[in-house]
Amino acid sequence: MQREKRGPPGKLRIVAGSLRGSRLAVADQPGLRPTPDRVRETLFNWLMPAIEGARCLDLYAGTGALGIEAISRGAAACTFVESDRALARDLGGNLARLKVENARVIESDALAMLAGRAEPFDVVFLDPPFGGDLWEASAEPLESRGWLAAHAWIYVEAPADAVLALPATWMLHREGHAGAVRFALYRRAAADPVK
Repeated sequence: MQREKRGPPGKLRIVAGSLRGSRLAVADQPGLRPTPDRVRETLFNWLMPAIEGARCLDLYAGTGALGIEAISRGAAACTFVESDRALARDLGGNLARLKVENARVIESDALAMLAGRAEPFDVVFLDPPFGGDLWEASAEPLESRGWLAAHAWIYVEAPADAVLALPATWMLHREGHAGAVRFALYRRAAADPVK
C-alpha cells in the first residue's frame, strides 16, 4: 500500500488574508491529507468574489485548513465538522491560538450531522477521507435537506480517477489537478420552480 505524501506535522500555513503566514499544527495521522497551499491558493482565487461575508461549512474538517483560510479571507463564519476527537481538539486549539471567534467545531460524524436540522451555507468544502465512499453520500443530503443556500458554492476534492455522481443542480465552475487529486468548484443552480 502506497502511503499518501504529505508535509511533516506543523508545516501547514495560511496562504493569505488576516491570518496570512499563520502555522497550523498538523497531526501525523493516517489518512489525514491537508489541502496543499498551492491548491488552496487556486481555490480561493476562484472564490474571491464570493468569500467575503460568506457562511462556510468545512464538512470533513481534519486540520480545518480550508475553513480557516476562508475566515482569513473574510468569511463571516465557518462551522467545522470532524468526527475524530483528537483532530477536533487540535482544530479547536488552533482556532483559539489564532483568536478566531467566528467559528464552531462540531465533533460528529458528517453524515449524522447532515441528517439533523439544516441551516443553509454559502460555501461548503467537501473533502472527505479518500478511503471511504463519502462524496455522493454527503452530496445528496447537502442538496436535498436544506444545507445549501440557493446559489451556494461547493468545493469537492477527490482522487483524480474517481467518477462522482453529484446532484444535477451542481454546475461545474472550475477544476484542476494536483498529482493524483482532482479539485473542483461547483455552483449550485436553484431548482427549476416549474418542476
